[in-house]
Amino acid sequence: MNTTTHLPAPFPVPHRGLRAAFAAVFGLALAFVSLSLSAAPDPRDEEIKLLREQVRLLDTRLRQLEVRDAVQAAPETAAPAAKLAAAGKKPEADKDTPKITINDRGITIASADGDSALRLRALVQADSRWFFDAPASPSNEGFLLRRARIIFEGQFGKLFQYQIVPEYGGSSVYLLDGNITLAFAPEVQVKFGKFKAPIGLELLQSDSWAFFPERSLATNLVPNRDIGVQIGGELFDKTTEYQIAVLNGIGEGRSNQTNAEFDRGKDFVARVFARPFRNRKDSFFEGLGIGIAGSVGRQEGDLGRTSGYRTDAQQTLFSYRSSVIQDGTTWRYTPQLSYYNGPFGLLGEYVVSTVNLRAAAGQPSREITNKAWQVAAGYVVTGEKSSFNGVIPKNPFNLEKGTWGALELAARFDKLDIDNDVFPVLADPNASATSASSWTLGANWYLTRAFRFSLNYVQTDLKSATPNPTGILLREDERAIITRAQIAF
Repeated sequence: MNTTTHLPAPFPVPHRGLRAAFAAVFGLALAFVSLSLSAAPDPRDEEIKLLREQVRLLDTRLRQLEVRDAVQAAPETAAPAAKLAAAGKKPEADKDTPKITINDRGITIASADGDSALRLRALVQADSRWFFDAPASPSNEGFLLRRARIIFEGQFGKLFQYQIVPEYGGSSVYLLDGNITLAFAPEVQVKFGKFKAPIGLELLQSDSWAFFPERSLATNLVPNRDIGVQIGGELFDKTTEYQIAVLNGIGEGRSNQTNAEFDRGKDFVARVFARPFRNRKDSFFEGLGIGIAGSVGRQEGDLGRTSGYRTDAQQTLFSYRSSVIQDGTTWRYTPQLSYYNGPFGLLGEYVVSTVNLRAAAGQPSREITNKAWQVAAGYVVTGEKSSFNGVIPKNPFNLEKGTWGALELAARFDKLDIDNDVFPVLADPNASATSASSWTLGANWYLTRAFRFSLNYVQTDLKSATPNPTGILLREDERAIITRAQIAF
């Protein structure tokens, strides 16, 4: 039902056309009278001023009547907003209208009650690698697009969550992550699909927020992404997190890119990580975390073994002979810790990986144990807080305001020891190292929360199982500069 407001006027105005004509005639008459009387003062000047005011009021009322007519002619659904606009008021937000948020964390479309949402994020990393002295493969030196991902995340009714992450960086396009989570409670969350195997601490940290562009030598010994089911959550007032998973099983450093099983074996994985002082805000140990992870399983075939161990600059320092196959039990364990206190951050882990390999089908099985460790630390010299999820600049880069973002300096030491029993049957001593030691210095400039520029110097010293190796990398230790321009939201 429309409500009509009757506005008072000095005389009735029957129709819009007549109103307009009347206003025009009256205006012309008033102008004529004014011109006629301008030659000499007239005692009726005050009356003329009153007439002008009457014209102004009439014009205002005519405009109000036009707005009223537009409201009456508009659809019923548009009437409330039009009426509020006519009254100079802003309409209230519809309680059923979805909420759209765009910021440096992504683009989120959420239902009015917040129970369901779709979030769009992205990661782009443009790198370069430059080597000193030692020659490198053309595919390793120069500019490259290291990662390019569109990340789709969402939830329905707070219970059902999903993640879809295609990878466009590198030489091919493939599905990096694709999983569904039933979030029953913070303590119990069940995940199905493809995701990171919950073993290596450094690997579990996002590519966006790691201290360095590439993972350490220790991460060579843990599997990357696999397919299966996982139950996990946070316990004891969020001071302890856990994951228990059953996965298809994959070789060290590998990801399951076929999105299917390659044998009948399975890996059983468990991890627990505690931050006992997390809720003690004034404690020096508030940011301390310590945990352990491990896995056991059985794989068969060439996909069950590593495709190769790589340096920071992604040159292969070790690989098995092409005929070698995995056939037997595989087990791993890794103690790990982290510590964050203000601008200081620290990550460390030790990894032991044992596999059973055959030089070829029908050959005797050999048990091989490889070990690695890494310690990495960073310090935000501009004073921002360091964390497992990166750095947020207090004063984002802005030339007009004279602000420059946040600067973080980082250092890492890591080492990889390969079982000498792999030589010469399982690996070529002229092409593969028996150990590698590396140290890295880096600087990360966070212009904003989303944009980061990194500059790293890395030196890797390799030890050969033979005194005169023929491999170029074994003859010349690796020294390289790695740069990265990254946008992540």
